[in-house]
Amino acid sequence: MKKLLFSAILLLAISFSFTSCRDTKKSETIKDAVENASEATEGALEQTGKAIDNAVEQTKEAGEATKKAIEKVGGN
Repeated sequence: MKKLLFSAILLLAISFSFTSCRDTKKSETIKDAVENASEATEGALEQTGKAIDNAVEQTKEAGEATKKAIEKVGGN
C-alpha cells in the first residue's frame, strides 16, 4: 500500500512540475503578445488622431476658400 501511495505522489509531483513550467512560458509569451498589440494599437490611434486633425484643418481651409470665392462671384 505504501509503494502505491508513494508512486502516485511521485507521479503527481512530476506531472505538476512539467505542466507548471509550460504554463509559465505560455503565459509570458501571451503577456508579451498582448503588450506588443497594445503598443501597436496606441501608435495607430495616435496616427489616426493626427490624420483626423489634419482633415479638420483642411476642411476649414477649404470652407474659407469657398466663402472667398462666393464673395468674389457675388461682389462682381
